[in-house]
Amino acid sequence: MKSAIYPGSFDPITNGHISIIRRGLEIFDEVVVAVARNSEKKGLFTIPERMEMIGRAVAGIDNVRVDTFEGLLVDYVERQNTNVILRGIRALSDFDYEFQLALMNRKLNRHVQSIFLMTDYKWLYVSSTIIKEAASLGGDINGLVPKVVRERLADKYPALRARLNGYPEVEDFIPED
Repeated sequence: MKSAIYPGSFDPITNGHISIIRRGLEIFDEVVVAVARNSEKKGLFTIPERMEMIGRAVAGIDNVRVDTFEGLLVDYVERQNTNVILRGIRALSDFDYEFQLALMNRKLNRHVQSIFLMTDYKWLYVSSTIIKEAASLGGDINGLVPKVVRERLADKYPALRARLNGYPEVEDFIPED
């Protein structure tokens, strides 16, 4: 079975991430969503909260595993008995950064390969950072994140809670490119 490691902070997971997971499963037998532990960064959600949200968001998708890691990604990839890092790219700025990471990972371990999937156009502007900013100001994030994330963001941001209380329940959306 060929696995790909999809690393990131996922603070929080978005429908763009879900799209990359689904598309990755068209290529690989398993996708491991690996939440990076970085003591230098303070996230909105704790690692256990992120893992729980990811687990609930991908509950209906077969062959997805949620894990966490600390330290060098290439070491984690090797411990998972694979050699593939899966990454999504939205724009040229993403490519520049991801290209640098891929080259460094290649320098650290020549056997590890980075595979890039271009985002679907409807997720081009979606990032965890933008979602958090919109949610903090009460912006409408329906359709951009799984329902569990929308609810957790509303717990953190009163302006979003007020918006959600003012609108009818929105059916959860899972992208199926």
